[in-house]
Formats: sequence, structure tokens, C-alpha cells
Amino acid sequence: MNTDKEIKPVALVTGGSKGIGAATALAYAEDGYRVAVADIDEPAGGKTVDTIKENGGDAVFIFVDVADFKAVKKMMDTLMDIYGRLDCAFNNAGIEGKQAAVSDCTLENWERVLAINLNGVFFCMKAEIPRMLDNGGGAIVNMASVAGKVGFPNIPAYTAAKHGIIGLTRTAALDCAQKGIRVNAVCPGVIHTEMIDRFTGGDEEALDKLKASEPMNRLGRPEEVARAVLWLSSNEASFVTGHPLMVDGGFVAR
Repeated sequence: MNTDKEIKPVALVTGGSKGIGAATALAYAEDGYRVAVADIDEPAGGKTVDTIKENGGDAVFIFVDVADFKAVKKMMDTLMDIYGRLDCAFNNAGIEGKQAAVSDCTLENWERVLAINLNGVFFCMKAEIPRMLDNGGGAIVNMASVAGKVGFPNIPAYTAAKHGIIGLTRTAALDCAQKGIRVNAVCPGVIHTEMIDRFTGGDEEALDKLKASEPMNRLGRPEEVARAVLWLSSNEASFVTGHPLMVDGGFVAR
């Protein structure tokens, strides 16, 4: 086995096939990590892995449905079989769900969004933390949102899940504070991804309204969130834990 590969750190990115997840997987690889790209979208995930390899990096795709704890455990077993360690994890997988007021939100939508966005983060941390302890420590970054800090109309399940992720992140950070594992969250504002395109339905007026909602009067880029995740994962953030880092162009500063 290649000794050089053995000493390179390993990062896991769930929801790593597209958008912020793919940008972060690429950023980890550029920083010298071996990267496990985990997702339900195998074709897109394969493209992310191919891009990393074309740029000289080391990456593998692992299929996972984060709403299924057995699948998450299998993902972790596969990662350990391939790389033998886990140093960083970005628990990013999530969906926006269907738009509806609280009274009109279906039970199916509520349960699906919470299962993926909140349960999925819990399941991943439950599987990741023991593996990081085997290494003597690590760093976890969970995907929250500005919707984890303020309320939004018509997306009750998404908003509840993101608020829950921040609370879960803080609790995990305290649990792990003396165990060498830091746990933080990143809270993006309006980032131009496929999720935003679905949200606006491709309507330029709706997109302009989202831009206007940002004090910087523009949408964020996936790469800007990725760099925040990389910082939280790095030793430069060695005294940062339990923190929801805003990457929102000033959205919640008003």
C-alpha cells in the first residue's frame, strides 16, 4: 500500500454530487485530502470523483441514503475499507421540500424533509464520531442555513430541520469538546445552486428578488461556502467548536 496515501487525511462529503457538496469535495481534494463523495445520485457523484482524479486527487463515490441509518453505517464501513480512517466530514446532504404554510404542509413532506435533513445529520455523526475517535480526533461540519437562524414562510419543515441542526451541532460539540473532535455548522444564505433554480422555477423576477434580499445584492457561490467549510475543518479553526458560521452576505445582520 502506498505510504504517501496512508498519511493523507480523509474527508467525507455527503450530498457531494452537486452544488455546495461538489464544490466542497473539490476544495478538500485541492487541499490534499482523499475524498469520499457520498450521495444517492451516482452519475453526478461519479462526475465529481472524475473531476477530482483529473486534477490529480484521490476520490471515491459511495452510494448512501442518509435517511437510512443502516445505509449510513454501510457507507462508513465502505469508507473505512477503502481509506482506513476519517479525519473530516461535511454532512451536507439535504432537500428543500415542497413550499406550503404550516397548516398546509403535508405529513409526508414534513417527515421526508426531517428524515433527510435532520435525522441524516444525526445518523452521520453517530457513525462518524467513533471512527474519528479511533484516529484521535477530527472535525465535523454540518450543513445548516440562514433558515436555522431566522424563520421563513412556507418552508416549515426545512426551517425546523435547520434550526435543529444548529442545536444538534452545539450538543455534539460539547459532547466531543475534550475528545479531540470539533463540531461546527455552516449557514449559507442564498447560494446559486440547482436548489435555488428549483425554488425560483427559473423565473428571473423571483431570482432578482432573492438577490435583493441579500445586503450584497448578489447570490453567493458554492465555492464561497466550500472555503468556509475547509477553514472550519482545518487546524486554523482549532479553538472553534459549536459555532454556526454565517456565509450569507449579511442576510441575518440586519
